[in-house]
Amino acid sequence: MSLTLGRGEALGLVGESGSGKSLTTRAVMRMLAKGFRVRGDIRFAGESVLGMNRERLRRFRATDVGMIFQDPRAHVNPVHTVGDFLTEALVRDRGVKLDEAERRAVQLLDEVGVRNAEGRLRQYPHELSGGLLQRVMIASVLLAEPKLILADEPTTALDVTAQSDVMAILDEQRRARGLSLLFITHDLELANACCDRLAVMYAGEIVEQGAHVYDAPTHPYTVELLGARPSIDERLERLPVLEYTQELHEELKARAAG
Repeated sequence: MSLTLGRGEALGLVGESGSGKSLTTRAVMRMLAKGFRVRGDIRFAGESVLGMNRERLRRFRATDVGMIFQDPRAHVNPVHTVGDFLTEALVRDRGVKLDEAERRAVQLLDEVGVRNAEGRLRQYPHELSGGLLQRVMIASVLLAEPKLILADEPTTALDVTAQSDVMAILDEQRRARGLSLLFITHDLELANACCDRLAVMYAGEIVEQGAHVYDAPTHPYTVELLGARPSIDERLERLPVLEYTQELHEELKARAAG
């Protein structure tokens, strides 16, 4: 696969489960498990991520790229307060004094719609709702002032109302700060609403990408993927993509073998 993401651009990576979307973000962060075979290259601002030494890779993960995971509770230490979680990287990696780090954290929590921000710093993750905790995750990424945000289905664990609020906040902050965003989701409507263009992934390959994908798809898989969305206006006996993907899978396997 090959993807290019420009400065300040938002790219939505969509596709069915198992197509390789989350693996793509882990490859960008160089977080693949031992045993993976890596071919090709991943470049950030012209620099090879695969060629970074340990110290440069640590700085790359801490300051250049931020990751928002789909389940915030799985990536926040439950025995540390929200304040500790938000200020740790600033104090450790940037040498910011704790008082200043807490001031920045409070300001950013307020910007992402967290009320009583000062009080939240003293709370623990289990005391926050899923929507609030995901806003904390977004604030933690923005505090590092990255150039690129990787958002791996950041609204999956939230209810519909919270999903809308979280994505509106993320999109607003991205535009205000001129950040690049790789947004992974199963929700094609959501991706189309907040991204400049879409890339459709199937079986580890990008089969189609561009600003036209949602309104005028050209690849048969994209057409079937869009057609498989549940709709209150149309009744189907079964989703057409379920039948089609096996045929496409065999075609892609044949192409890869050739």
